[in-house]
Amino acid sequence: MTGRIHSFESFGTVDGPGIRFVVFVQGCPMRCLYCHNPDTWTGGGKSFTADEVAKTALKYRSYFTGGGGVTVSGGEPLLQAEFVCELFKILKKHGVHTALDTSGILFDANDAHKFDELLSVTDLVLLDIKHIDDKEHEKLTKHSNNNVLAFAKYLSDIGKPTWIRHVLVPGITDNDEYLTRLSEFISTLKTVEKVEVLPYHNMGEVKYKNLGLDYPLKGTEPPTKERVENAKKFLGIKK
Repeated sequence: MTGRIHSFESFGTVDGPGIRFVVFVQGCPMRCLYCHNPDTWTGGGKSFTADEVAKTALKYRSYFTGGGGVTVSGGEPLLQAEFVCELFKILKKHGVHTALDTSGILFDANDAHKFDELLSVTDLVLLDIKHIDDKEHEKLTKHSNNNVLAFAKYLSDIGKPTWIRHVLVPGITDNDEYLTRLSEFISTLKTVEKVEVLPYHNMGEVKYKNLGLDYPLKGTEPPTKERVENAKKFLGIKK
């Protein structure tokens, strides 16, 4: 089985525990205003078999310290769920820790078991909750957050270890009311091991220019240190 891969990162330190080999897959249905990988949205990428990706990742196995392993990110990995599942099965045979970085946007509560095989070989899910408010989520991503929140609940129900990640964007998600609601939602989940606040940055703006696209958040500055600390406080993140 082959998958479309955008790129690899050999020594990832922000995509799960420890030092990790990160696979960025091609393709994403979301159109987040702050997306820093617009070049993963459609087309492009290079074709690899699951065996080829596994062999490439395993070359770096000696560096997987601190509980490290392999993370598949994107793009949106659930667009290529069967490929990621095959890759993770190979990695698990080698005893490698696997993490899935996803928005959960493709989850369907009416077909809840669709991704069970993949989740069975996934040690950790990094779930990106873009916005807790449904209408604001749609403005931000062009999609409702119903599937995202349903996926979070499903992960909790099946006992899957989860990290919640939330990008703090001035004027969009940096709002005490929304942070309170997000905190209340997270408190209903039983398997959340960690919550991360990711400060917005505009480093992807040059990619939009290279692709001939207008950058949606042009002029938006990263949140101040004080606002980042405020968000962490609301979400119960201890220093």
